[in-house]
Amino acid sequence: MLAWIRLHHLQILRLTIGGVWAFHGIYSKILEGIPRHRLIVARVLGADAAGPITILIGIGEVLIAVWLVSGKFPRLCALFQTLILASMNFLEIRLANDLLLSAPGMVFLNVILLSTVWYIALAPRLNKRQAVEEDRVQSS
Repeated sequence: MLAWIRLHHLQILRLTIGGVWAFHGIYSKILEGIPRHRLIVARVLGADAAGPITILIGIGEVLIAVWLVSGKFPRLCALFQTLILASMNFLEIRLANDLLLSAPGMVFLNVILLSTVWYIALAPRLNKRQAVEEDRVQSS
């Protein structure tokens, strides 16, 4: 079991963080499950553009989830997520702070998310044979 977890921990983390992006893209933005997101977009880009732009942002977040889960170009994906979240956080804090539940809380959670994303991008890939061998040695 330990070998399986070590072997698949990056996939588990990718699915978890991808799930966060997909949730906010689909539920929060596309389906307007959290209307505050559209209000924040309206504050930053204007009320007339808020509806369609919020949906486009949601689609973009779903695409980030797919990219992350795919495991393709993990460092570029991590850099892209960092730039997107830093930009979004800056604009939200600067222009829509009163609409945020907690600016420090948002930044804290995004630091955790990005730390995980960078761990995924930079973690050495564990060789399957090495993981199985280590598990066999530990269980003996």
